[in-house]
This record gives sequence, structure tokens and C-alpha cells, in this order.
Amino acid sequence: MGARGTKKKTSARAKGKAAPQDNRNRNILLAVGIVAVVAVMAWLLYLALRPAEAVAGVVQFPRPSRGHETDLEIPFGELPPAGGTHDPVWQNCGVYDEPLNTPNVVHSMEHGAIWISYQPDLPAEEIAAIQDAVRGQNFLVVSPYPEQRSPIVLTGWGVQLELDLSLIHI
Repeated sequence: MGARGTKKKTSARAKGKAAPQDNRNRNILLAVGIVAVVAVMAWLLYLALRPAEAVAGVVQFPRPSRGHETDLEIPFGELPPAGGTHDPVWQNCGVYDEPLNTPNVVHSMEHGAIWISYQPDLPAEEIAAIQDAVRGQNFLVVSPYPEQRSPIVLTGWGVQLELDLSLIHI
């Protein structure tokens, strides 16, 4: 009898080719993986671009001018300015006991500093608490500001928040 009947059929796997079912499973897993990666990327993009919740009381000013002018005088008013034309020399960040030259502080805010100003007649323990809370922090200017209407005002370039002492727990 011949060898004809004893010849074994070689499977697709033995020849190095994937069976049709294996290709289908791999394609499904690949598609699920791609969909999962796209979903995660979309979620991260949403988290990065979603609007931040507004802080109650924050006033946002339309794009302040950024001009520099020497010997500029900005009189003290009800609130510190949140931008605008200012002195070409900035104020060093830190804690001050005396009112500062406003045009210099505005220049510091243009470069990212936050100005924490307070009424000069604020109780000494409140002033000390503010100063102690921020001492050693970068990009902060703390000083009294004559004539401001609120006990404490936080001012950044184009934004401002007036605080009442009853809201502060330092």
C-alpha cells in the first residue's frame, strides 16, 4: 500500500500563517485598544480645556494695556489697579509695611505677581496673620493700600477679588 493515504494535512498554524479566527480576534482586540486610547485622550483633553469654575466675587477686567511710562503717578483709589500703563521698573516681591509706588507694583503684576493689599487701619493681628501666611512665597507683593474700600484685596493682572474679614480664616 502506498503512502498516499498516510500523508497528513498540515494546518495553517504549522505553516506559520494565522488561522482566520486568530486574525479576527487580533483585529477585535486592536480595535478595542484603539477605541480605549482615543476615549482616554478625549477625556484628558476635556479635562484640560473645560472652563474652570468661577470663584465668587472675582472681577475680570478686559485686556489691560501694557505700556511703560517713567515718572507715572497713579493716585491711590478705592481699589488698586489691575493693569494698565505702568512704570518700566518693577517692585520686588515681598512683604512691606508701607504703601508702595503703585506703577511699580503694576509692573510686577504684568510679570505674574499677585498683589495682596490691605487697609492700613486693619487690626495689627490681621496684618500679621496675612504676612505670616504668605512670607517666603514667590511672586507675591503684600502691602497696605490707602483708601481701598475693602479690608483685603487680591489683585493679579486683569483680575481682582475683594475680601471681607468675615470670610478670611488664615
